[in-house]
Amino acid sequence: MKKRTFLKLSSVVLTGSLLPPMSSCKESKNTRNAAKELLSTKEFNWARNFEYSTQDFQYPKSTEQLKELVKEMKHLRALGTRHSFNRIADSTEHIVSLRELNKVISLDKEARTVTVEAGIRYGELAEYLHKEGYALHNLASLPHISVAGACATATHGSGVKNGNLSTEIVALELLTAAGETVQLSAEKDKETFYGAVVGLGALGVVTKLTLQVQPTFLIRQDVYRNMPLAQLKEHFEEVMSAGYSVSLFTNWANQNINQVWIKRRVEEGMMMKISDTLFGATLATKKLHPIEAISAEHCTEQQGIPGPWHERLPHFKMNFTPSSGEELQSEFFVPRDKGVQAIQAMFQLADLITPHLLISEVRTIAADSFWMSPCYEQDSVALHFTWKQDWPAVSKILPIIEEKLAPFQARPHWAKLFTMSPMRLQSLYKKLPDFKNLVMQYDPEGKFQNAFLEKNLYGV
Repeated sequence: MKKRTFLKLSSVVLTGSLLPPMSSCKESKNTRNAAKELLSTKEFNWARNFEYSTQDFQYPKSTEQLKELVKEMKHLRALGTRHSFNRIADSTEHIVSLRELNKVISLDKEARTVTVEAGIRYGELAEYLHKEGYALHNLASLPHISVAGACATATHGSGVKNGNLSTEIVALELLTAAGETVQLSAEKDKETFYGAVVGLGALGVVTKLTLQVQPTFLIRQDVYRNMPLAQLKEHFEEVMSAGYSVSLFTNWANQNINQVWIKRRVEEGMMMKISDTLFGATLATKKLHPIEAISAEHCTEQQGIPGPWHERLPHFKMNFTPSSGEELQSEFFVPRDKGVQAIQAMFQLADLITPHLLISEVRTIAADSFWMSPCYEQDSVALHFTWKQDWPAVSKILPIIEEKLAPFQARPHWAKLFTMSPMRLQSLYKKLPDFKNLVMQYDPEGKFQNAFLEKNLYGV
């Protein structure tokens, strides 16, 4: 990604205490007013690290309206909640937002499935399901992302036995370039289904999804502080298996894991005794934000207080909606059996990484069968970097990180920042030729293609 695609914002505000970006320009009053008027017409992603390449945004309120738009537009991209840090959802011509297509269509209690419109956010869906006595198997750190956008890019939660959010999908509906409706299911369509779920927006516009659900459950969350790297190295599998979902937070300094967040399933009324120590780490005596200098007000409840799954699996509360995150994000997936080596490799780059970092998170994700998923056929460890919003600096660090992780066949998150060459990226996906054939089948004229896909899937 080129430097000119990013807007350098003047101040760095940490997640959880987010403020609108301030202009660093000194202008006359008239110039400032003119700039303000112009800015109001511009469209940015959530982090405001780039402006979209078109101002033609459409917000259909029905599938019928969406179908007409798809038929009449020569080129377009579908947009979720703007949480991508790169231009995967960008277009130079038309962008169709699915934010108005956000309803629950049906809940099949016998089959234990829920069918939803593609624009629904996980927070909205989770609250509905819990009231009905059901749950999803996992959630991402932020509950504010859309179901379709998260699944199209293989976004994930954590847990050695938990697949990414796409693994909940059992059927989907999409509009092809011809404006035709296609229904795909795991039961009937097998390989085509596995190619389409993590579809990167390349096959068409997903309009509906059917997800597997389970009975609602309770989670308690406990946080441990300061685990020595040496202890993590010796007990990695035990640490990452200590709960239903486990996250490590570190700034890669001092050979130390700053925090270990453990989310454990509990039966209602069950008492669970938790140790005060965990392989050298000590149980926190107060609620913490992943960045300890930040207030934990907007973090989900900790200190072993049991609560519904949807109020514990995310790191941040559902009623807290970040306005704009002045940060950049990157993430790389390595095979789980190489996780410790990859973590050690990042500690070797601490002097380079730490000055530009807000925090890193390390999680595990179970293998899946989706062709373009970074976890395709491999249990994975994900190394996530939340950077200060300084693209010139981050753009120099990422190639070094990617080179350091190359021996572990690290795959980047599709919706986050990376600098990996197209040839290298393509070599990491053995089903890419099949995916390209699927794209040709559903979109022969390239209606849903954009610069990001052309570069990363077809470039050299």
